[in-house]
Formats: sequence, C-alpha cells, structure tokens
Amino acid sequence: MDFANTPSFFRSGPPAGARLAMSVAASIVLLIGDSRYGLMEQAREALSLALYPVQRAVNLPAQAMRHVGDYLTSQTELKQENTALRARQMQMTAQLSRLQTLERELNELRRLNEIRSQRDDTAQIAETLYTGRDPFSYKIIIDKGADAKLLPGQPVVDSRGLLGQVTRVQPLTAEVTLIIDKNQMVPVMVERTGERAILYGYGGGVELRYLPQSSDIKENDRIVTSGLDGLFPEGIPVAMVTKVDRNAGAAFTRVSTQPLAGVQQTRYVLALQAKQTAARPAEPPPLPEKKTKGGRKSADEE
Repeated sequence: MDFANTPSFFRSGPPAGARLAMSVAASIVLLIGDSRYGLMEQAREALSLALYPVQRAVNLPAQAMRHVGDYLTSQTELKQENTALRARQMQMTAQLSRLQTLERELNELRRLNEIRSQRDDTAQIAETLYTGRDPFSYKIIIDKGADAKLLPGQPVVDSRGLLGQVTRVQPLTAEVTLIIDKNQMVPVMVERTGERAILYGYGGGVELRYLPQSSDIKENDRIVTSGLDGLFPEGIPVAMVTKVDRNAGAAFTRVSTQPLAGVQQTRYVLALQAKQTAARPAEPPPLPEKKTKGGRKSADEE
C-alpha cells in the first residue's frame, strides 16, 4: 500500500480531542443503552464465557496451593485427632476393665455375705494374696490366719462352691489347699440321687472314682458335700458332672467332673467353721468295791 498518496486525514486520523469526544459519547450511549435496554448483557455473557478458561487457568495455581495446604492441614489434624482418640480408647478400655473387675469382685463379696448371713457359725471373709510357689501343688495364701482364729482343716468356699480347706495357719496368713490338688479328697454325694462317693483331685481337676457300673449318675448332675467326715458341712456345691463313661470291661464307671468354684481366679473366699462332730459321752466312774464284815467281797461282786 502506498502511504505517500494516502490523504493526510486517514494517515493521522482525527485530532485527539475529537477522538476523546467520540469515545465519551460512545460510552455515554452504551451506558444509557445498557442501563435502560440491556444492550450489553449478551455481550458480557459472551465475553465472560470466552474468558472463563483464562480465569480458570489464572486461578489454577492459587487453587492448587490452597488445596495442598488444606490437604496437609487436614492430614495433620486427622493424625492428631486419631492419636488422641487412640489414647482415649486405651484409657476407656482400661477403665472398663477395672470397672468390670470391681463389679465382679463386688458381686463375689455380696454373694459371700449372703452365704455368711445364712450360717450360724463364725465364717471369715478373706482375700487371696497369692498362689503357692510349688508348681506341682495347687494352693493359695489368704490374708487371714491365727489372728482370725482360723484352724487347719476349715473348709474354704467362694461364691459358687467349695474351694478347698485350710492346711496351714500362720499368725497373719493361712495356706489353703485347693480341691484340684492331687492330695485332696472330699466325701461327696450326687445331689439328685443321694449316692455317696469320694471326689479326688488329680492336679488341675477333680473326678469321681470307684463308682459301680450300676450307679445312677448322669451328665450335668451336681455334686455336693455329703458331710460324712468331720470337716465339710453337708450340701456345699463342689462339682458338676461333665462326662460319664461306662465301659463294660471295667469294674467302675469313669466320671469326669468340673469344679464349680473358681479355683484359679477367685479373689475373695469364705473360711467356714469345720463341721462339729458330736462329743462322745464320758464313761461313768467305776463303782467302789463293797466288802463284807470278814473282809471278803460279796457274792454278787464275785
């Protein structure tokens, strides 16, 4: 294009003042038309739609940084909350375990007090201190001894049944041999039938021995003390029959039983007074000898 032959009006354009006046006039017209008739509404919508990708691209780094910050903050807060919740859960679990233990001990003490109130003897409630040190015997040490007037041979029970008997008494403590000890034997009877037998401990459990094949004993029969000896009162629950094995070739019925008392987990026990046997009447003193006048015994005495 040859600018040399172009008129100067088109080369330089209108003067600056004219252009300013034209721009101001166009702006006023557009403002009035837009405010009155909404002439620029569609243009603004089209322009915003065209510029939306550009706005998103410009704001994308800032949004990404904000999302990263929120993510890191959320992860840190979640980790802290998770740690706090785990610590809280451990505390609540420990408290629940302690409450369950206290509830169990309270129920044991309540039942022992009920048993004690039903008896007319001087039963003593004691606490288990520790188990015996001999791994081949089953014994516990309780916190009552000669100070509580305990004596060897006294039966010891818990809230569920017979636990054992006192075998050694110290000034402040006493040793209790459990019924599951291999040296323990308890005269018992089947509560349902009244049939008598001997319950033997075999080191970790109890069993009935020497029952004849004709014995009327069944599973789930309860075994109680018979009271035939001079130690255990009659009717104390001892064990439950778990299995009856009748072998035709054997002389006796094999009966497996399960102790009712908590022989391994009881904390509180009740030391009962040993059964009192009737005292044997004293023999009358011999009558003095009668003599006759001659110094001889009478005929009746001879």
